[in-house]
Amino acid sequence: MRSAIRSLAFASVATGALLAGPAAAQTLTMGVIAGPESIDPHYTATGTHAESLAHVFDTLTRSGDRLQIEPGLAESWRVVDPNTWEFRLRQGVKFHDGSDMTAEDVAASIRRMQTLTGPNPTSIYVRRVREVQVVDPHTLRVVTDGPAPTLPNDFIRLFVVSARATAGLTPETSNEAFNSGRVAIGTGPYRFGSWTPREQFTVERNDTYWGARPAWARHVRREISNPAARVAQLRTGQVDMIVRVPAADVPTLERDRTLSVVKAETVYVFNLALDQRETTPQVTARDGSRLPANPYRDARVREAIDLAIDRRALAEVAMEGMGTPQAQMVTPGIFGFNPAIQLPTPNVARARQLLTEAGYPNGFRMVLNFTNNRLPGDNGVGTSMAQMLARIGIEVQAAGQPAAVIFPARARGELSNIMAGWGTLTGEANYYYAANAHTNNRELRLGAFNWNGFSNPEIDRLIQAANVELDDRKREELLQQVGALFTAQRVVIPIAAVGSAWAMRRDRATLRVGRSDEETYAWDVTPAAR
Repeated sequence: MRSAIRSLAFASVATGALLAGPAAAQTLTMGVIAGPESIDPHYTATGTHAESLAHVFDTLTRSGDRLQIEPGLAESWRVVDPNTWEFRLRQGVKFHDGSDMTAEDVAASIRRMQTLTGPNPTSIYVRRVREVQVVDPHTLRVVTDGPAPTLPNDFIRLFVVSARATAGLTPETSNEAFNSGRVAIGTGPYRFGSWTPREQFTVERNDTYWGARPAWARHVRREISNPAARVAQLRTGQVDMIVRVPAADVPTLERDRTLSVVKAETVYVFNLALDQRETTPQVTARDGSRLPANPYRDARVREAIDLAIDRRALAEVAMEGMGTPQAQMVTPGIFGFNPAIQLPTPNVARARQLLTEAGYPNGFRMVLNFTNNRLPGDNGVGTSMAQMLARIGIEVQAAGQPAAVIFPARARGELSNIMAGWGTLTGEANYYYAANAHTNNRELRLGAFNWNGFSNPEIDRLIQAANVELDDRKREELLQQVGALFTAQRVVIPIAAVGSAWAMRRDRATLRVGRSDEETYAWDVTPAAR
């Protein structure tokens, strides 16, 4: 694995020469917060991973600027019967090696996603698939484990890889094969160029692409996790544009006549998830001794933590005005959002009383884990939350860590909590609830991201009903019921929706739109008029 993720050599001296002279105008260099974690698009469901590799690998369906479902490699789809979807594929689509893309490649990609595991498994997107039937080279039928009304939504993350190129790969050999470039063969608007982990990802335009030809011949995504460094490199012209501008810098950059700024509300919600297992590794008594039980399993403790959090202060101060207080895990506009759920009012006195009633009059000691490089403001929110919890008598060790460190630790069961962001990228609340609120059940392929052992039979029943309900009105009602019940449990405490901003040099680039999923693609950026 270590050798597989070292700097890759697809970028030759000749490729590097593209940066010189007139060709430099054909290169879009973007400062991003994070890049791919592998070149295998099925390795993880992390947003920054998928966003990067979408330049190389196409998906079966696509998500529009406001998460509307649009044709991708599938030009159309229909329900054949309650348990079967049929997808008609585009004809004439070629992989980067010149071979034809067919239904066999889509089928192989689905089966591959069902078996691969990783820190954030992409199996979530194909969990409803029971069988894949290749009707002809351009027709695919997908049999599901019951009616699956949101399957086209899920397939916005169905990255199609070459069945021929990936044949014979095992979970142990996949990353090295992709990372070396040997099987990094997609149908996307760009070809894989080079990748230096944690540094830079480069792609070259695919001039035989089936869709619209991108404006840029070359696209460089430079990983600059430090927000101040991203801004500095933009100002000095080392990059043409940056994503996720720090909120504190937005007003200053907006006043700079050499720069332009685009802002948008997003679907990402910061949240605090609390371990529900009988024993948990990062919580002790204040003297460091072991507690007889996991405090987070007590509803009074969870409510106390909820009441300690001042969401408005976090949105306005820690997120510097780029956040919106949030009472549930899906944002307004997402199908299944429940308008009846009210924003909690912070109450320190009541929180202290609840801890006393739960048997913790002096509080306890906990590690607070949070991402510090994934979404704008996550480090500030995590640090501020630690201070808020201290006000109710909980001694907190703030442990901000990069997403690449914290998510694998969560998957290994090493954390007692995690504050991070989740985006309902498919536009449907079931995407979040089926993966996080349902009991982890491999047989049903539900609860894949439920790492903390939460289980509620009524919530499970409602999620399963929503999974198969084809009537939109009834499905929305079911999802709203799930939202109300799950929010009341406080095992995952919503905090604030994340706003985002992009900045670019006026003489270099223009961003067409700021997407609500925060994803930034080279084809949405055009060269500035000269």
